[in-house]
Amino acid sequence: MLPEIMPRLVSYGELNVSRDVMEMLMSISASTVDRLLAEQRRKYRLKGRQQTKPGTLLKHQIAVRTFSGWDDTRPVFCEIDLVDHDGGSAQDEYCQTLDTTDVATGWSEQIAVPTKARCFVFEAIKEMRERLPFELLGIDSDSGSEFINRHLVTYCKDERLTFTRSRPYRKNDN
Repeated sequence: MLPEIMPRLVSYGELNVSRDVMEMLMSISASTVDRLLAEQRRKYRLKGRQQTKPGTLLKHQIAVRTFSGWDDTRPVFCEIDLVDHDGGSAQDEYCQTLDTTDVATGWSEQIAVPTKARCFVFEAIKEMRERLPFELLGIDSDSGSEFINRHLVTYCKDERLTFTRSRPYRKNDN
């Protein structure tokens, strides 16, 4: 992407580099970039992103909702889920999108998050609430640890949000 984006960054005044540096950046290989940035990537890598599983006790605190569990006639209850943009390979880092859909109206909001880490997902949920054109009263998620965590459970209780989850491995619940 560097040969594509570098001239644009310079032309819009977002980047100020000499001609020599510009030529080097335009000709650098992807493997060289990876090698040069490896230490920085390790430094900022989040630990235990996707391997952690929510505990059984915490799961029991969150009600399971099936397709008939909510009043679907008014816009206040939303389904939330993360969509992976991994290109078919979950080996490397990739972006996620928090997808929120109101059950009654179909209104949806999408917010990009860098990883499934709780901190990013939680901030995206708060941002989503601000974007909605109605007051949110409830959310329903899957059983992933990015949603089933003590932080989000406490937040929902404090904000008086109904928090439900689908059953694990039952995609037809939503």
